[in-house]
Amino acid sequence: MAKCEFCGKSVTFGIKVSHSHRRSNRTWKPNVKRVKAIVDGSPKRVYACTRCLRDRNGKVTRAV
Repeated sequence: MAKCEFCGKSVTFGIKVSHSHRRSNRTWKPNVKRVKAIVDGSPKRVYACTRCLRDRNGKVTRAV
């Protein structure tokens, strides 16, 4: 579910390093919202990251 349907941004994995340099696994989740957008000419509920929603290049057109 945590995947943008427009740019494909999804969960990334890495290592958390504490002050004493103990290492443990961690994840970064994208800021994904469920919005109503125009897809192929008709309104549809999709998951889109906030970067795609905010960009002015017209990746996502919101349906009212």
